[in-house]
Amino acid sequence: MGRHHALSLAVALSLALAGCSGGSNTLDPVGTSPPPPTPGTSDSGCAGQCATASSFLTPDDIRRIIAQAVAEAKAQGRPATIVVSDRVGNVLAAYRMAGAPLTQKVSSERGLVGGLEGLDIPAEFGAISKALTAVYFSSEGNAFTSRTAGQIVQEHFNPGDGTSPSGPLFGVQIANLPCSDINVPFNGTGPSPGPHPAPVGLAADPGGISLYKAGVPVGAVGVAADPIYGLDANALDRDPNLDEIIAVAGSFGFAGPTDRRADTITAGGLILRYTNTEFSELARDPATAPGFATLTPADGALFAIPGYVTTNIQRGTAFGQPESGIRPADASEYPPELDAFVVVDPANVNRFPPRAGTEASGALTQAEVRTIAIEAVKVAKRTRAQVRKPLGSPAGETVVVTDSNGAVLAIVRTRDALMDAVDVTTQKARTAAFFSSPNAAADLATIAAPIPYFSATLDIPNGRVDLRTVGTTTVAPYVAAFRGFLGQPNALADGLTAHSSRSIGLLERPLYPDGVPGTPPGPLSPPIERWSLFNTGLQLDLIYTQLAGSIAFYLQELGLQVRVDGTAVTIPPPPAVRSCTGLPRINAGYTLFGGGVPIYRGNTLVGAVAASGDGTDQSDLVAFLGLSNASAALGGSIGQAPKSIRADQLSPRGARLLYVQCPQAPFNNSNENFVCEGL
Repeated sequence: MGRHHALSLAVALSLALAGCSGGSNTLDPVGTSPPPPTPGTSDSGCAGQCATASSFLTPDDIRRIIAQAVAEAKAQGRPATIVVSDRVGNVLAAYRMAGAPLTQKVSSERGLVGGLEGLDIPAEFGAISKALTAVYFSSEGNAFTSRTAGQIVQEHFNPGDGTSPSGPLFGVQIANLPCSDINVPFNGTGPSPGPHPAPVGLAADPGGISLYKAGVPVGAVGVAADPIYGLDANALDRDPNLDEIIAVAGSFGFAGPTDRRADTITAGGLILRYTNTEFSELARDPATAPGFATLTPADGALFAIPGYVTTNIQRGTAFGQPESGIRPADASEYPPELDAFVVVDPANVNRFPPRAGTEASGALTQAEVRTIAIEAVKVAKRTRAQVRKPLGSPAGETVVVTDSNGAVLAIVRTRDALMDAVDVTTQKARTAAFFSSPNAAADLATIAAPIPYFSATLDIPNGRVDLRTVGTTTVAPYVAAFRGFLGQPNALADGLTAHSSRSIGLLERPLYPDGVPGTPPGPLSPPIERWSLFNTGLQLDLIYTQLAGSIAFYLQELGLQVRVDGTAVTIPPPPAVRSCTGLPRINAGYTLFGGGVPIYRGNTLVGAVAASGDGTDQSDLVAFLGLSNASAALGGSIGQAPKSIRADQLSPRGARLLYVQCPQAPFNNSNENFVCEGL
């Protein structure tokens, strides 16, 4: 059974009467936006074309969302911290009910020590990460929640089925970090172009619900009332979650269209989860919730989150408009027929236009980079989406090209692509380039000092936070294990193997082959008995210090004294040039699922291309086939890694590594099949 919470008698009784009726609001269309399809139709109508300059949350919308959530929390007798964000991650308002827990403890509830396990985080950080996860994973074609995210990132898919392989987005929670050099730090005063980072990465914990207006995702509500920031380890049951219950109430009138919700979408033959609570199962009817103006100081108050939001309720940005940081590309950037979108700064300047690589010789040219980006987007627009409705929608993808040094050479998106993908796709490209290069071992060797793991106790009322070292790790053993596992004594230093983000991900699974019970881990992962979503191996270890430091700095900014092993310390502010790892080739960290492949000029690594935003196989297809098509268009000046050096030539423990995994019959309105074969 998954984690249970103390609930009000009303909710407990309603759930008992409901039995095993399912795990969603799909059969409860009340409170959705837009209303359910009209009789005789089966589609809510929006599929990437509905967002306008009016698609944003207003202050009155936000007041209603907060008031509805507060009313449910009061009915539960469990005060909560509630945040509302827009689609690109701006925190628009934060409300703390009187008596709400000020902290949440990061825990998989497996009794583990190490990684992020045991850290206390500010409750508002948990709420923000939940909200951003929900909206970053949603589009006009799919409405996801942080529960959905938790289902697809764990060591088994479905969670609770110990014989299944890992989730399709295994490892994605270590992304969109506050130390990322890709996402935009909050300005601390008001909404600004995004995407913005999640303070503790992406969440697997229920309690984040995406918000819609007229079929368009415009933001999310995130809730922290439970003292644990964790996950639902069993997707096979239907246990209620306090944070999710309160968030569901807040979403009333703004919930995703019923035919777009996660539980109408399949992945790997399994139906995804949306929520475990229906509107009808709430302790009170959110339609009758007293208005925001009726709330008094005895109920709680808006509060400032330094670096994120003031006490003022802010208007959300309109996605697709320059104010959001995402806008249509102009004709000088990409061909108009591509219908491409780019990432821009506050001055509406493209942050990542096509440019040449930074290597001293043989670098990708600007023309080559632009061609790769265009051809990948063309593939995306033909590809049948896995996780979007209506069926037959094109895949929504972000495409990133980097050089072998990790420098971003281009970022371009399809219309209505997911927001998490700006950072995640960059991670994918950098993963492929880094682990394929002859420089990886030397770069990792620069991290010679032990990396401490902390537990943390936050005593906010008394103004202090105590960090205690509970263990350490080092990077060097990972390199040695990697070499021994693959039987390559010079791996990561000779550049003789081309790795994709998929192959590296398989090498950091806690079971290898993936999902086979009783097998040892891959070389970059701890064994399953020490593994958790909050202790993944090298991926987490490389970013741990920066992430823990960013949490400690925030607490210091609140006025708390930070003590490490009993000694008071001063945490320096984040550097102007942000890096999660201190390694420029993987500044924002790396990731563990498919969609990124290296680029070669003959036998020389010159970069990588990646795609993300739909099914993992679809992302593999967009990156891999896009590169092949670009190679053909460029007369072969660049192309795929030579077949003889690709990671799928290796079979550690008798199980062949995968390089890419393209879907069968992938295109809309086409009978083409096995389109990646022979490339």
